[in-house]
Amino acid sequence: MHPILSTVLQRLALGLLTLFFVSVIIFSSIEFLPGDFTQAVLGQTATEETVAAFRRELGLDQPAYIRYFDWIGALAQGDLGTSFSGRAASGVDRSRPVVDLVGPRLENTLFLATMTAIIAVPLALTLGILAALYRGSIFDRMVNAVTLTTIAMPEFLVAYILILFLASLNPIFPSLANITVDTPFWERVYKCALPSMTLTLVIVAHMMRMTRAAIINLLASPYIEMARLKGISPRKVILTHALPNAWAPIANVVAFNLAYLVVGVVVVEVVFVYPGVGQLMVDAVTTRDIPVVQACALIFAATYIVLNLIADIISIVTNPRLLHPR
Repeated sequence: MHPILSTVLQRLALGLLTLFFVSVIIFSSIEFLPGDFTQAVLGQTATEETVAAFRRELGLDQPAYIRYFDWIGALAQGDLGTSFSGRAASGVDRSRPVVDLVGPRLENTLFLATMTAIIAVPLALTLGILAALYRGSIFDRMVNAVTLTTIAMPEFLVAYILILFLASLNPIFPSLANITVDTPFWERVYKCALPSMTLTLVIVAHMMRMTRAAIINLLASPYIEMARLKGISPRKVILTHALPNAWAPIANVVAFNLAYLVVGVVVVEVVFVYPGVGQLMVDAVTTRDIPVVQACALIFAATYIVLNLIADIISIVTNPRLLHPR
């Protein structure tokens, strides 16, 4: 078997194993959440018999390990379960499948992440290459100062600053990203402008600095010195010789930040009241809707693992020692 194929298969197996352990952690963490859904629905005045009957109806009377394996078995068949919201002790069941709740929200989160990535990734790579090309210049120092400032600021603070200057003092963009399924595409883009700007400012700094560091690290290599001695222009040295060999660390940091756009978007969605998976998860935690919390957490974990696997595979494929084994 080719070294690349065997290494990729090992990474895939490791990713599945990681996802299994993450599912155990997710289920165990939710078990330790304070409060009880049945008590929250029925109220403090409910009798013990009523609470026990309601727990039996929801399946919460089963041991934790049985509920875990039931959950994993349903996931293997593509069933995320049924939301607890809408359940009532009166026997009227207005609950909805979790997939119906998560599906539209996931589309909104992916829309925001895609919109941000289209802007942030080319911008970060361009700034990183220019900063490496003009290392030590005023441009390099200014970019580094701005990115360090952005990294030091939490997402909610960046969001509130943008709301203050671009929505309150200067009403250019709306402060709330209250989109719906029927919202037209360009109106959706307009309403998502401030959340997208917030995420862009947060992730561009990391990607730009990693791109700059990777290229500068390669500029000290002997083959780069040879290319310079041949009289090749600095721009061509970076774009033709240094950048192709810097794809591995750059791909890792790009994948990490793309995962953040889906996984770490919770704070931004809450600030802008954006109807995404993060906002849904916060609401589900508040109402103790266990199936929805489990589904959202597993989606976040799977997204992070998959994107990091893609980054690992890119690093493996771009490794000359694996491409041309002796």
